[in-house]
Amino acid sequence: MEQRNYSKQFITLFILLVVMCFFNISFGSVSIPFKDIFAIFLGDETIKDSWQTIILNFRLPKAITAILVGSGLSISGLLMQTLFRNPLAGPFVLGISSGASLGVALLILGSSFFGSFLFLEYTNWSIAIASSLGSFLVLSAVILAANKVRNTMSILIIGLMFGSFTAAIISVLSYFSEAQQIQQYVFWSFGSLGNLSWDELSIFISVYLVGFLGVFTVMKPLNSFLLGEKYAKSLGINVRRSRIIILIITSLLTGVITAFSGPIAFIGLAVPHIAKLIFTTSNHKILIPATAITGAIVLLICDSIAQLPTLEYTLPINAITSLFGAPVVIWLLIRKKKMYI
Repeated sequence: MEQRNYSKQFITLFILLVVMCFFNISFGSVSIPFKDIFAIFLGDETIKDSWQTIILNFRLPKAITAILVGSGLSISGLLMQTLFRNPLAGPFVLGISSGASLGVALLILGSSFFGSFLFLEYTNWSIAIASSLGSFLVLSAVILAANKVRNTMSILIIGLMFGSFTAAIISVLSYFSEAQQIQQYVFWSFGSLGNLSWDELSIFISVYLVGFLGVFTVMKPLNSFLLGEKYAKSLGINVRRSRIIILIITSLLTGVITAFSGPIAFIGLAVPHIAKLIFTTSNHKILIPATAITGAIVLLICDSIAQLPTLEYTLPINAITSLFGAPVVIWLLIRKKKMYI
C-alpha cells in the first residue's frame, strides 16, 4: 500500500467535526447564544437551568448519537464494499436492518395480528430490544449461510433475500394493523437521533466500541480482499474466518444503530466513496478512520439541516440524508471519475 502523509486531511476533518458538532448543538427550537453554550460546557451554573437541561440532556446526547451513527454506518458500508468488491454494497445488504425492522414491526403492528398479550409495551427500550432480537435472528441465519457457502456473492444474494422476505411479512402485518399503529411504525422508519437518554446512550456506546475496535483486527484481510479471495489465500489469510468476523462486526454496528436510531439511509452507501475521493487511497489503515470521521460530519450536517431554526418542525433525518447526500455524491463522482474500490 502507498505511503503518503494524510495529516492535513485528517486535521481538516477533525476541525470540521468539532465545528459541526458545536453548530449541531446550537440549533433547535429554543435559541441559546453561543457564549452561553460555551459557559454551560465550562460548568457555569449561573446559566438558566432550562438551557442547561436542553444542552446537557437533549442536544449533547443527540450530537453524540449522530457521531456514532454516522461513523458506524460508514464503517459498515466500507466493510461491505470491500468484502463483496461492490461499490453499491452497503451496511444493510445482509438483511440486518430488515431483521431489525421486522422485530419493531412485530412490536408495533403485531398486536393487531397476534394479540397484544404477546408483546411488550411500546417504549424506547422495548423498540431497542425488539430490533436487536430481529437483527440477531437474521445475523444467525447469515452466519450459518456463510459457513455453508464458499462464494461471497452468494452471501450477498442471501442477505437480499432475507430483506425481501422480512419486507413481505411487514406488508402482511401492515395490512391487518390499524392506522395509528402503521403511523407509529412509519415514524420509526424515518429514523431519529434525538430520543436517547444517557442510560440508553451508554449501552449504545459500549456495543459500538466493541464493533469499532473489532475492525482493527481485520485490517490485513480487508486490504488483501481488494485483489480477491485467491490473493488473500496466497498471503496466508483464513478467508472464511475473516469473512465471518467482518460479517459479525458489520452486523453488530448496523444492528445497534438500527435498534436505537432506526434505519438511516444513504450514509453507509455513499460516505465511503466520499472518503475515498478525499484521500485517494484504498489502504484501510487510512480509510477506516477517514470514513468514520467523514460519516460523523455528514450526519451532523444532515441533522443540522433537519432542525434549522427557520423550520417550524424537525424534518425526518432519513429524508435529509438522501436529499442532501445523493446529489453531492453524484457531483463528486462526475468531477473525479477514478474510483478506489
